[in-house]
Amino acid sequence: MFPPRGISLITSTAFVALIVLICGLAFNGLVQLHALGTQLRTVVEIHDRKIDLITQTQVAAHTRTDSLFRMALADDPFERDEFFLNFNRAGFLVGSGRNALRQMGFTPDEQRSFDDQSRVIADIQTVQEQVVDLLTAGRDAAARQMLVEEAIPLQEAFNRQLADMRVLYQQANLAAQQQAQQTYRHTFLLTLIFGIVAIAMALLIAWRTVRKVSQKSQLIEEQMVELERSRAALRQEASHDPLTGLANRRLLYDRLQQAIRHANRYGGKVGILYVDLDRFKAINDQHGHHVGDAVLTEVAKRLSSSIRDSDSVARLGGDEFVVLLDGVQGREEFIATAHKIGEALNTDSHFFGLDVEISASIGQALYPDDGADEDALMRAADAAMYRVKSGSESVRQHHLEFQ
Repeated sequence: MFPPRGISLITSTAFVALIVLICGLAFNGLVQLHALGTQLRTVVEIHDRKIDLITQTQVAAHTRTDSLFRMALADDPFERDEFFLNFNRAGFLVGSGRNALRQMGFTPDEQRSFDDQSRVIADIQTVQEQVVDLLTAGRDAAARQMLVEEAIPLQEAFNRQLADMRVLYQQANLAAQQQAQQTYRHTFLLTLIFGIVAIAMALLIAWRTVRKVSQKSQLIEEQMVELERSRAALRQEASHDPLTGLANRRLLYDRLQQAIRHANRYGGKVGILYVDLDRFKAINDQHGHHVGDAVLTEVAKRLSSSIRDSDSVARLGGDEFVVLLDGVQGREEFIATAHKIGEALNTDSHFFGLDVEISASIGQALYPDDGADEDALMRAADAAMYRVKSGSESVRQHHLEFQ
């Protein structure tokens, strides 16, 4: 099996070794983390739970004895009933806590401690029942004496047993924590070793890779620049006339739509001048297409220099141009711009040593007076241009009439 083209054998070997190291590091980390998780689960979920149950049992047992003691001190029957309810409720909590401990399981030492507690609890229950019987019989003094001499000492013995059992679980927690720390140190050491080796291999691969990438990056950058130039050229070609650089029909309609939408919203006016060169075919036929192209380019420059920056000029094709006047105040301003364009076109022109006379028929249309949308406006301007072109040529040349 050979490495892919462009990748050396050394780089391929180092890459495979790096993958093996990373896999080994991941596997070792998973195994050690599983062991660490088991130890932490023993600490958190089992031992801490048992300590909580022991504390709950101890508090409930104390509450049970305290409620019995308050019963013995109370004279009000209703108050005694309330203490008796607390006494029974605490007894239930003691029993539920011990049952939960039993269900979690015991070590041999824990089982012996639990059995000792069971015997003490049996004695406590017997004494407490006798105290209740004495209180029920109205022998309060005897009940108090039994509480002091028997019930309370038994409760203190039970508390000591619970405390010893809590210490036992705390010691187990400490041992589990120490084991977890040892596992963590072992995992950290292995991870550090594998990590250093993996980083060294990665640096080697990166160094060799960067060398190759740096050799190709400049080529890629040059290709991207060329691609961007091609895209810009395509965008220019799609929206502009290749000969004159003016906007083409598509871009003109987009701008005209935006201008009409703006005028409709803010109550303005939009005008277009439809410019058609006179005798252009004769110029092409008599002097050649290179002269005709020069005439078209010069007309584009004169049209562009005769309008405001906010206006635009487009070439529809052949010898037809359209001037878009955005935000005109009225037809008078509109016609004044048309006269300015006519005067600019009638200036003497020389191309390739030839005197060429440039003139044009100009039709105008104003939104919204002459059309409600771009198509209607273009048709109106085109029709106006043809009316001018079909009129007297001498009148058109001297007086520059517009429709």
